[in-house]
Amino acid sequence: MSSVHPSNGSFFGEPRPNAVGRAALVPHSGCVRELDAASSERLLWYGEDLIRAKLPPGSRVVYPKPTIPGLRDRDAGIRHALEHPEEADPLQAQLRPGMKVTIAIDDISLPLPKMKRPDVRESILTQVLGLLEAAGVHDVEIIIANSFHRRMEPFEIRWSVGRRIFDAFHPHKLYCHDGEAPGGVVELGETELGERVRINRRAAESDLLIYININLVPMDGGHKSVGVGLCDYASLQAHHNPQTILASDSYFDHTRSPLTDSCNRMGRIVNDKLNVFHIETVVNNRMFDPKMEFFTKPEDEWNALDKVSFRIAQIGLQAMSRQAKRKLLFAVPAPYQMIAVHAGSTDPVHERTLAYTYQQYCVPVEGQSDVAVFGVPFICPYNVHAPMNPLLVRCLALGYFFNMYRGAPIVKKDGVFILTHPLYNEFSPEHHGAYHEFFHRCLAETRDSEALQRKYEAEFARDPEYRHMYRRGYGYHGVHPFYMWYWAENGASHCGKVIVVGAEDKISAQVMGWDCADSVEQAIEMAQTFLGRKPSVTHVHIPPINMVDVAA
Repeated sequence: MSSVHPSNGSFFGEPRPNAVGRAALVPHSGCVRELDAASSERLLWYGEDLIRAKLPPGSRVVYPKPTIPGLRDRDAGIRHALEHPEEADPLQAQLRPGMKVTIAIDDISLPLPKMKRPDVRESILTQVLGLLEAAGVHDVEIIIANSFHRRMEPFEIRWSVGRRIFDAFHPHKLYCHDGEAPGGVVELGETELGERVRINRRAAESDLLIYININLVPMDGGHKSVGVGLCDYASLQAHHNPQTILASDSYFDHTRSPLTDSCNRMGRIVNDKLNVFHIETVVNNRMFDPKMEFFTKPEDEWNALDKVSFRIAQIGLQAMSRQAKRKLLFAVPAPYQMIAVHAGSTDPVHERTLAYTYQQYCVPVEGQSDVAVFGVPFICPYNVHAPMNPLLVRCLALGYFFNMYRGAPIVKKDGVFILTHPLYNEFSPEHHGAYHEFFHRCLAETRDSEALQRKYEAEFARDPEYRHMYRRGYGYHGVHPFYMWYWAENGASHCGKVIVVGAEDKISAQVMGWDCADSVEQAIEMAQTFLGRKPSVTHVHIPPINMVDVAA
């Protein structure tokens, strides 16, 4: 059992209420709109700003699904999941005095933006640590499963786990995973395909490994949590490579992703060697404070308050410097709510989780379009408290947004992908030092992923300065920009042309092989010339997170 779950095996089964909470079925109606001449102006993110753009009459706009209400009692839902896990003994029954327990939690890349206090990690840790204390378990450490992401700063950790837990455990018993620590990673074995399974030594040598996960998209969680979050370069090479990425038909459809398949193979070895207890949560798509909820509505349904709120937000942002806007936007937490929590064995827990993520995000859409339009915001999983450099714009647009589908991509093969973003050539020296060199040195020679992998990846992975920035500073690992380039490869290879609207640095667009336009209208005209016909156009309204379920 678990706190809330679908009434059948379908990923679109209707969740049923129980004693601790309920999640209502989200209707599909109203999410796809066809525009006429009188209502063709739509709102898009443009980095740290909001812009209005006119789309041709007949264009479709896909809006996010309505928000699934959060559980009425979060703490009761967590307690119920721990006491009634999926295909595992209750957590309390697995504890004994003197055992060695490691708890792993997701890093700063989840959720986006940060959620209002208390974060679900704090809520779950509070109950889990209470059970451990009551059972006489004192050898407990908490590891942030950041893989080759940057380390979290103390203030960021404190926000995630709460001041009481932070003060009790940080820094010696609450810390970030270090995939480069000498002797800090052990090898558990190899899969049938030769994929090396290597994870954090402390986690591997524990009597019990508990993983606390936040699921924001279907790609999160499952075997990926431990096998990727706590691994090293040798393990990442198995799936973070151009070949696996190009073979993936949507990272967000777990049934068609070789990336997921690789993680699953590796995860089975983890579970064969270790006692792993997963706790997975799902949050809804309530990304915006009520004062900003106008952004989730169709523009023709805005009331007077929505219109005033939009103008205030737009004028206020325009009056601020980019640095000030960025600081403000990162500071505002999202009012996410937990809609499900499940605990126990990896696969059955994750199956329950996927049911909720697909139900919250997937909007049924009939057919593909010649042109897809996306507004690219100020944030992605890899630039929290930093600029969105051009490499991350590409990753977010062609890696994440393009792959947010099941069935088929929203844009036809060899169609046109239009994105709006200022594309400023700005790299954080603290977070993205390796990115700067990769972008300006490696891409000046080639955009071919396999050539980049062959010629440069090992050099960046072993670079002592980048390793030091990852281990002792707050830099992403030296190999991370390669992963970001690979991540967008299936989207880049699918699209015949990519056009960025409003690029301030056209050289950056040129480096990535993109065309530039001054407006969405001009970009659509360019698409028509490229395609040789009047194109069909679909704008997928993001954020909040929005997935299309395309019937091709």
